[in-house]
Amino acid sequence: MNSLRLTAACFLLVTLTASAQEPKADMPLTANPVYQQNCAKCHGKTAEGRFMAGPSLVSDKTSAISPDTLRNTIANGKHRMPKFGEKLSPPDIDALVTQIKAQQIEARKK
Repeated sequence: MNSLRLTAACFLLVTLTASAQEPKADMPLTANPVYQQNCAKCHGKTAEGRFMAGPSLVSDKTSAISPDTLRNTIANGKHRMPKFGEKLSPPDIDALVTQIKAQQIEARKK
């Protein structure tokens, strides 16, 4: 009985750990902890940019940028934007790109 409980506990722990590490591409950009910890300081809590900091991620100009270019910019930096390729995992970067594109679509609806 104890080994069954131990096996169940190990399975639960592995499942929770795996799901905690999966990118959350279906959540809003601004609710993503990766965005809040790494991007909001410059791009703002609402992703609409900050004066003399990062540009809006929902602007028409940014909306015209392809997902591959966004992914490359996040990973390798550009101008004053630092590189995040060594700090963030590829799934985290992919989730951010997906969320940025989804946020742009929502902003155009308003």
